Amino acid sequence: MTTVALQTVAGKANGSLTLDAELFGIQPNVPLMHQVVTAQLAARRSGTQSTKTRSEVRGGGAKPFKQKGTGNARQGSIRAPHYSGGGVALGPKPRKYDQKTPKKMIKAALRSALSDRAAEGKVVVIDEWGFEAPKTKDAKAALSALGIDGKALVVVNIDDTNTIRSFLNLREVQLIEKNELNAYDVLCNDYIVFSEATLPGTAKKGNEPVTHKAAPKPVAKKAVAKKAPAKKPAAKSTAKAPAKKAVAKKAPAKKAGGSKK
Repeated sequence: MTTVALQTVAGKANGSLTLDAELFGIQPNVPLMHQVVTAQLAARRSGTQSTKTRSEVRGGGAKPFKQKGTGNARQGSIRAPHYSGGGVALGPKPRKYDQKTPKKMIKAALRSALSDRAAEGKVVVIDEWGFEAPKTKDAKAALSALGIDGKALVVVNIDDTNTIRSFLNLREVQLIEKNELNAYDVLCNDYIVFSEATLPGTAKKGNEPVTHKAAPKPVAKKAVAKKAPAKKPAAKSTAKAPAKKAVAKKAPAKKAGGSKK
């Protein structure tokens, strides 16, 4: 478990804070961080480099000299790659350098980077900035009071306008929003400065856990119309109907007739 001092803007201790072990207390995975950072830098490349082939260079439509009789090798165009001013063979063409990186790897690399800075004691947490007006002088004094003498990554909220404007003119400070925190920016800076509002994960201040994750929005439940109770079917009578008596059919009467002689 990593414990850091909770400080004020003036650099005075205001208690202690136990950081989330899942974010700040794991063993850093160096190969994973290297792979994620390499993919992030590759995605920044525009990929617009391009060279012309012999078919794209202007000119060279006529044969430079006749096929035979000159003693030279036969040539078809002065825009061939071996001519000065000709096309480029196997030159670069526009392409994309993006690498597919799973989201789980990106999150794991961020946890490794934060844990690496926490192990070196380079994670600073303050209660709040509390700048009444945007002043670079106040921001510089705050960093000096906190003992930060190198590059610092200050994690801010997007609506904290005074803090953002106070740090904008400092070259050694990089501002980043809480939701945009990534492994590359963490590794590029010496110190990571959080406020209690921007600290990721669940931290413990004293005996009470302090959760910094955004609360989920309440979901409105749809009104369900109550169905009318179904009518019970009428009970069937168990009394059997009287059986009808079978009526015997009479055989047809034979016609009386004398025998012919």
